[in-house]
Amino acid sequence: MNEATTQVDRYQRLVLKVGSALVAPGDEGVSTQHLLGIARFVIEARERGREVILVSSGAVAAGGAAQDGAVRPGHRSIPEKQGLAAVGQPLLMAHWNRLFDFPCAQVLLTHGDLHERTRFVNAKNTLSQLLDLGTLPVVNENDTVATEELGVGDNDNLAAHAAVLAEADALVLCTDVDGLYDADPRTHPGAQIVPVVDEIDEHIYAMAGGGAGTQAATGGMRTKIEAAEKATARGIDTMIVNGIDAARLDALHDGTVRGTLFRRAETPMGARKHWMLHALPSAGRILVDEGAAEALRRRGASLLPPGVVGAEGDFARGDAVEIAVQANGHAAEVIAKGITQYGHRDLRRIRGHQSDEVRRILKDAPAELVVQRDDLVVMREG
Repeated sequence: MNEATTQVDRYQRLVLKVGSALVAPGDEGVSTQHLLGIARFVIEARERGREVILVSSGAVAAGGAAQDGAVRPGHRSIPEKQGLAAVGQPLLMAHWNRLFDFPCAQVLLTHGDLHERTRFVNAKNTLSQLLDLGTLPVVNENDTVATEELGVGDNDNLAAHAAVLAEADALVLCTDVDGLYDADPRTHPGAQIVPVVDEIDEHIYAMAGGGAGTQAATGGMRTKIEAAEKATARGIDTMIVNGIDAARLDALHDGTVRGTLFRRAETPMGARKHWMLHALPSAGRILVDEGAAEALRRRGASLLPPGVVGAEGDFARGDAVEIAVQANGHAAEVIAKGITQYGHRDLRRIRGHQSDEVRRILKDAPAELVVQRDDLVVMREG
């Protein structure tokens, strides 16, 4: 397996995500085994004048250790994880506080803080204020109230959202593997590290395999690619680095990436459209014909009723929806995401109709457009 080295542009504001495999090796509670090297990296980065935001996993593991094995790892229900997170959060913060001689601040986020615009802005302002104060923000998901978000690797995506919130220059995902491999190293002894990814596509996702993996093997690689896709779209260089090897972390001080670098987009997506695409949950799906899909992809047009062929889900006016095209009997391909001007019931009534017919069918039609172009993000352009 190769040693991959790449140079990254200078960064000033860094989000550093530390996974559970480093915080709580073996899922047996928080340990300094790997955290001392990470703490030294944070301290030196700050001494060099850089700002750091830490995204830390490990609350559930810390809580589990404190409960003396009352709930076995791998057999935890959602309520059990929520309870263990409540026990573990203060223990995790106490651990980080002991490693630094400057203040640390706990910032707990949920998906609601990301998809509700007012809360999104409030979270952004909080992170900015903490950095202005010289405090180290320690971000985690609020697992005590989270449900489906408790799956493996969610803090990878949370770290990407934190990087976007903070307008960071770089995102580093610390794990216990050396980077993204071009094949599964468990079954392909000759697998090589991919040093640079310029564009994230289906081929890159295929390298991660289908499952979440294990800590020792894949490190939840798919969620790391998802995080990189979110961050790079907003102009944030993203790196996967083995945090067990302190030398790999230290190399980042001088812009050397010994792992995998996902290069930021040359033309970053606008803040609002990025928020729509990556933070707003989709409430349903609008199916369009090939003509409408072509207009959306190539001309950046708005979506009109004549191009709509169907609606899936119980969405309401103002909800975010996926826009998909179904052609030649193949599965629907999602091509865009937007905020709909029509709920699912009305849309099913007016699909395929011209504007004058829409006004006849719906006496109080809310708009001539189904999705206005300013409320639309095209995922794949022709």
